[in-house]
Amino acid sequence: MASRRALHFVFKVGNRFQTTHFFRDVLGMKVLRHEEFEEGCKAACNGPYDGKWSKTMVGFGPEDDHFVAELTYNYGIGDYKLGNDFLGITLTSSQAVNNARKLQWPLSEVAEGVFEIEAPGGYKFYLQNHSLPQSDPVLKVTLAVSDLQKSLNYWSNLLGMNIYEQDEEKQRALLGYSENQCKLELQGIKGSVDHAAAFGRIAFSCPQKELPDLEDLMKRENQKILTPLVSLDTPGKATVQVIILADPDGHEICFVGDEAFRELSKMDPEGNKSLDDAMAADKSDEWFAKRSKVKASG
Repeated sequence: MASRRALHFVFKVGNRFQTTHFFRDVLGMKVLRHEEFEEGCKAACNGPYDGKWSKTMVGFGPEDDHFVAELTYNYGIGDYKLGNDFLGITLTSSQAVNNARKLQWPLSEVAEGVFEIEAPGGYKFYLQNHSLPQSDPVLKVTLAVSDLQKSLNYWSNLLGMNIYEQDEEKQRALLGYSENQCKLELQGIKGSVDHAAAFGRIAFSCPQKELPDLEDLMKRENQKILTPLVSLDTPGKATVQVIILADPDGHEICFVGDEAFRELSKMDPEGNKSLDDAMAADKSDEWFAKRSKVKASG
């Protein structure tokens, strides 16, 4: 499974302006590409919504060799109820810690040299106060599970992830496809996992020829397939094939064909401007809508 890659985590964001400020100015990530869509995604990339939406990829470097965040914004939806499913992303960046202090973004030290910070919407990040490494600063994504052994069987035996660490007493395990990639940490919790409305999605790539085999495997093992193998179009860019799965706790997992995804995910030098233009237009639309209501009531 060495050919598989951890790609990104999908966040639903209600306040695109504040969220962009957090990822760009506090964490210090770059806008890698920004895309606007007039209708909902066939693979529910934007959640169970049919209207206009946008996707913004942000990260510390190119998607070819960095784990990034996908910021999904559904026009007209201002917030999402959080569940207990997403427990945080851990990254290494003393610059992010300094940025947070300078911008007076709330920080709390939860361990020596490790700071907890919240993105708009309540998503937690853990910042290790060290210089940016030469490789990807994003170290791990932590998800809650209700039965660690059942989850390990799914992620390791079915999806082929390596188990790098396992602690039965603390009910946690660290998995991944390669030592030099962002890891997936599974943390056992008491009770069931609640995804609420803010539920995210973790994405991986594999050679495109493996996708039908992965789908067949999940069918044989009676595992949940949320979206069978489907082609997704992005205007003016490569068409990719994806399959969307769900683990035993309902965490959404996207597998995408690697070859086409590398084409799709090339950094767009106009990405920053495209996002800023979209936000300006959205802000203008809201202002005009409010102004029209005032005039109508007057």
